[in-house]
Amino acid sequence: MSKSFDVVVIGAGPGGYIAAIRAAQLGLSVACIDDWKAADGGPAPGGTCTNVGCIPSKALLQSSEYFEHANHHFGEHGIVLAGKGAAIDVAKMLARKDRVVKQNNDGILYLFKKNKVSFFHGRGEFAGKGETGYEVKVGDEVLTGRHVIVATGSSARPLPGVAFDEERILSNDGALRIDAVPKRLGVIGAGVIGLEMGSVWRRLGAEVTALEALPEFLGAVDQQIAREAWKAFTKQGLRIELGVRIDGVKADRKGVTVTYTDAKGAEQSAAFDRLIVSIGRLPNSDGLNAAAVGLPLDERGFVVVDDDCRTSLPNVWAIGDVVRGPMLAHKAEEEGVAVAERIAGQHGHVNFNTIPWVIYTSPEIAWVGQTEQQLKAAGRAYRAGTFPFAANGRARALGDTTGMVKFLADAKSDEILGVHIVGPLASELISEAVVAMEFRASSEDIARICHAHPSLAEATKEAALAVDKRALNF
Repeated sequence: MSKSFDVVVIGAGPGGYIAAIRAAQLGLSVACIDDWKAADGGPAPGGTCTNVGCIPSKALLQSSEYFEHANHHFGEHGIVLAGKGAAIDVAKMLARKDRVVKQNNDGILYLFKKNKVSFFHGRGEFAGKGETGYEVKVGDEVLTGRHVIVATGSSARPLPGVAFDEERILSNDGALRIDAVPKRLGVIGAGVIGLEMGSVWRRLGAEVTALEALPEFLGAVDQQIAREAWKAFTKQGLRIELGVRIDGVKADRKGVTVTYTDAKGAEQSAAFDRLIVSIGRLPNSDGLNAAAVGLPLDERGFVVVDDDCRTSLPNVWAIGDVVRGPMLAHKAEEEGVAVAERIAGQHGHVNFNTIPWVIYTSPEIAWVGQTEQQLKAAGRAYRAGTFPFAANGRARALGDTTGMVKFLADAKSDEILGVHIVGPLASELISEAVVAMEFRASSEDIARICHAHPSLAEATKEAALAVDKRALNF
C-alpha cells in the first residue's frame, strides 16, 4: 500500500535534504529518498558534497596544509621539529576525513528525525501518476507525493573512452581515497576540483602536473585575480599547462601514460602514478525513470525547469546540479529552500547574481558578481579598487600576505558590481560582499563601515576605499 506525503524529495544532497527540512518546518508531510551508502552499508545522506566532494576535500586540504606548515613555515615562528621534520600517516589522515564525513551523515539523519522527515534508504524513481499525486518507487515500497522535488545531483564526467577505475584513473571519489602519496600525480582539468585535489597531494610531496584544455587559467575568474593565483601556485611547485588537447590515456599496473598536444602544437607524453580527471560533471537523471511521467530532459540530461525550478509537469520541481546553473552546493540549498516555500504558498527567491564562488586552495580564491572582463565586454562604465594583503597587519601576523581584494563599482551610482579575493580565508571574507550586493550597497557604504583591527576584513574596507582612490594603508 502506497504511503502518501505532501512532498517527496528524491535525493538527500545539499539541495534535497535542505528542501525536505524546510518543507517540514512549514507544516508539510515530507519523505526524502537517498541511496548513498556508508562503508557498513547503512545510509549516508549528504550527496556528493558530504560523501565525496565539499566536506572530505576540505578535511584533506586542512590536513595537508598543517603538514606543509610543519615542514616549511614553523621555523619562522621559532618552532623547531627534531630530526627530518614532520612525516605523514596517510591512513590516519584518511581515517580522520572519513570521521568528518560520518559526522555530517549522522547530523543529517538527526535533522530528519528532529523535523519529522520520513527517510527512505534506496534509489528513488518515478513509477507513474496516480489520482492523488506522483508515485515514486524506492525498493519494494511506493510513495505518493502531491509534490515531488528532484534533487539527484551529478557525477564526474569521464574522458571519452576512458572509464574511471578509481585505482589509476580517478574521479573526485578516487582522488579522496589515494592510500599513499604518489611520486607523480597528473590532473586533467585545472578547475576547482583539479586545483584543490592537486594542492592536497602536492603539499604531501607529490610532483603534480595539471593539463588544462582552455587557453586561459581560470577563465571564469577575474583575470587580475587569476594572474595572482597563477603566480602563487607555480611558485609552490604546481605545474600547469594550458591549451592542451588530450590525445590518449593508457593505464597499466605501473601507472598512467597521457599523450597530448601542447599549446604550440607539439606532441607530448607524460607518465604518472595516478591520474585525476576533473573535466566537469554530468546530471544524475538516468535512474529517475523520467519517461514514466513524461518529465522532460534536455540533450545533456538536465531536468528542464523555469526560473522558479518548476518543470513542465504540475507539482514536479527540480533543483541543484540536475538543473541549469552553477553546480554549487549552496546554490542547491537556496533553491531547495525557495521551492519548499513556493510549495507552501510563500514567495521563495534565489538571486543568482549574488551566489558566491570559492576555490579552497592556498591562497583561497572567492568572488561574487561580475568580473572586470565581463564589465568591459558589456560596455559598462565602472571604477575598480584593489588592496593587497601585503599591506594588511593581520595577514602579516599570520605570515600569509599573498593576494588582494578587488572591488568593482558602477561609475555613476557606485553600486557594487563584483568583489574578487585571492588570499587567506577568502572563503570567509566573501560573505560581507554577498550581503552588500544583496542590499545593493555602494563601495562607499563598505568604506564607511568600521572594521575590527587587526583583521583580514580590513582589506575589504581598504579595497572599497581604493575605488575612490583613498585607501589609507597603501
